Amino acid sequence: MAADLHCHTKLSDGSVGIEDLIVIAQKSGIDTIAITDHDCLAGTVRGQVIGKRYGVNIVPGVELSAFDYEAGKKVHILCYLAEKPDRLEGLCKRTSVARKRAGQIMMLKVAARFPISNDFIINHASGSTNLFKQHIMHALMDAGYTNEIYGDLYNALFSRESETNLLAPVKYPDVKEVIEEVHNAGGVAVLAHPALYDNFDEIDNYIQLGLDGIEVWHPSATDETIERLSNICKKNKILLTGGSDFHGLYGSKTVTLGTCLTPDEHLDKLMSYKAKKKRAQRKAEKEAAAQLAENQ
Repeated sequence: MAADLHCHTKLSDGSVGIEDLIVIAQKSGIDTIAITDHDCLAGTVRGQVIGKRYGVNIVPGVELSAFDYEAGKKVHILCYLAEKPDRLEGLCKRTSVARKRAGQIMMLKVAARFPISNDFIINHASGSTNLFKQHIMHALMDAGYTNEIYGDLYNALFSRESETNLLAPVKYPDVKEVIEEVHNAGGVAVLAHPALYDNFDEIDNYIQLGLDGIEVWHPSATDETIERLSNICKKNKILLTGGSDFHGLYGSKTVTLGTCLTPDEHLDKLMSYKAKKKRAQRKAEKEAAAQLAENQ
């Protein structure tokens, strides 16, 4: 069975808990998922324990926020199968602190504009490692100011083009640093949803930085995009992955778990990727040593 390698829970900006997510996967016939909460590794261990109970394989993952300061674009890097995930904690904590600060500023602005309290908003982020825009919008829904997370009110408050936006800046780490940290942690670095942030022109540069793969199958990708990204991956001999980017109620579109999947063939390649890479590295080192001995 194919795998959904991009799922969010209440630990970040998803609306369902870890066990609920796993039950949905099991009842949907999806036997492998990755919990990839934003800049948060906390769901992997618990997810693997619960996953065994329901017969669902949990691939260790996290979605790391980054920024390409040369291109002026957001970049998200999915990290899978980190051997030393603790090495990512510093990066995650730094981003979390910056996001928390921005969330508190936006919360105060919303509470000043609408007759709701800070505590009312914070309660909607219960269980999350941070305060996201979706939590603020959910509070405004419950207060009767809108009947949807995304829509006119969201655009008025959080669109950069809106003159009435309440956005607070968040400084994200550079994409080069994020890819390096993923590799330092023994993980696999995959570019998430390039169509979402228009990262196409920068892909070659990211591959030079060591990018291991691209999320080809995603709700934001058209058939043309999928073909384009597949060709890039095949040309550069890097991994192809896919996932629904499931957020439950907090998704920007109606997306069910398994809407986009990683085919079995490419899941196998991901799971065996690090071992294959280590074999190639050992072979290269052995050949280099032999060449050096021959030249002496």
